[in-house]
Amino acid sequence: MAMARKETDHPDYHFIKVVMTNGTEYTTRSTYGKEGDTLNLDIDPNTHPAWTGGQQQLLDRGGRVSRFNSKFAGLGLGGKK
Repeated sequence: MAMARKETDHPDYHFIKVVMTNGTEYTTRSTYGKEGDTLNLDIDPNTHPAWTGGQQQLLDRGGRVSRFNSKFAGLGLGGKK
């Protein structure tokens, strides 16, 4: 017995404006928001270290990173020097 498909199985796919961190804008199709909405990016390929090749600082909250580094220092896994 086959199940009847609903008319709304797929989300609405429409045009939105995307604003990059440096202010540049482009129009693309998306399921975000509704037709004509604006998506302001906080992180994009212009600023994120994964794309820019920059160094990312690791926050050591409560000494967790320090404890990890000291616990596994003898394994020689190429930690920070």
